[in-house]
Amino acid sequence: MTTRRAFIRLSAAAGGALGLGAIPIIGGAQPARRERNASPTDRAAKSLDILILGGTGFTGPEQVEYALARGHRVTLINRNKTRPDFFKGRVEQLIGDLNGDMSALRGRKFDVVIDNPTTLPAWVRNVAQYMQGNTNHYIFISTESVYPDNSVPGADETDRLTPLPPGLDPFTVPIADARKHYGALKTVSEHEVQQHYPDRYTIIRPGLIVGPLDATDRFTYWPARIDRGGEVLAPGDPTDPVQFIDSRDLAEWTIRMAENHELGIYNATGPSKPLSMAEMLYGIKAITTAGAQFTWVPADFLREQKIRPWRDMTVWIPPTPRDAGFSRKSNARAIAKGLTFRPLAVTAKDTLDWNKTRPADQLQKLAEGAVGGISAEREAQVLAAWKAKESAGR
Repeated sequence: MTTRRAFIRLSAAAGGALGLGAIPIIGGAQPARRERNASPTDRAAKSLDILILGGTGFTGPEQVEYALARGHRVTLINRNKTRPDFFKGRVEQLIGDLNGDMSALRGRKFDVVIDNPTTLPAWVRNVAQYMQGNTNHYIFISTESVYPDNSVPGADETDRLTPLPPGLDPFTVPIADARKHYGALKTVSEHEVQQHYPDRYTIIRPGLIVGPLDATDRFTYWPARIDRGGEVLAPGDPTDPVQFIDSRDLAEWTIRMAENHELGIYNATGPSKPLSMAEMLYGIKAITTAGAQFTWVPADFLREQKIRPWRDMTVWIPPTPRDAGFSRKSNARAIAKGLTFRPLAVTAKDTLDWNKTRPADQLQKLAEGAVGGISAEREAQVLAAWKAKESAGR
């Protein structure tokens, strides 16, 4: 594992590259029109007609930008409500609803279909009635949540998948209840993809997706908190593992997989080598000047204080026997097919810069820990309680 000193040197170097303009930065409340002059993108050997379902949310805009830079022709189909006409004049916009009318696809053919938003299996069928015989490649963005067993480090794509609960009809589940059965519904959606496109599918199972535009604050909490400086509550043991992938790395690799017509199933998470919670936090600190100091608080004590992993202490899951493999999924197959990862410093700096442009109400929710993370007040309470316990034990 990379030493902290070496990791910080690497992060600082990448942060310096940001300042010199060698690495493009995303900013703004909306996805930025990134200038690619400083870091040119080569054109693909062959231009493809790509249909993207969704395309204006989190990873979708990055797929669009990268595909256009590579010389592909892009068509979006969505309700045109998340960011109406965001790519107007640059892509073809079709209006459709995965949970309703997708007839705008009738009579159309595409080299590649990229399915970003599907949660319900019925959505796969809704597209397949038009695309089953009209595309050469269907790429389905699934999730590592299809794996019910997180106890084994290094588990790969052959690990067992989440079964449906008894009596649940996956084709009648309302979207409002989808989160409750997320892993099982994604599993059935994968099976639908395999059935409708048996020799033409790629299933990508990302872990935690992070970076600019991530409204969940699951990673954003840490750059924002560390940039405030002071004493920072750091969860668990410094050596606890973490895994995540920058949305841009995921998006760009997805387009390259389309270009190379790579089929199969792949875990898409990073980084390329094991990363600890300490390396992540110190790596984020390296791109700030706030002088934050970390106080490590054991998982057992956080549990007593009702501080939840993943939700309150984002990114982090303590590696108990039950979750020893949660942040140690194998990404070897994806790396072998060209998945690459930008430095943590780049992800952290871009996320922090983007966060500072968000609307006041979103920043207020972040400060309150309403979506991910905890408030400054709650953090101070837990730190005080931990210090009191340590003092009493001396």
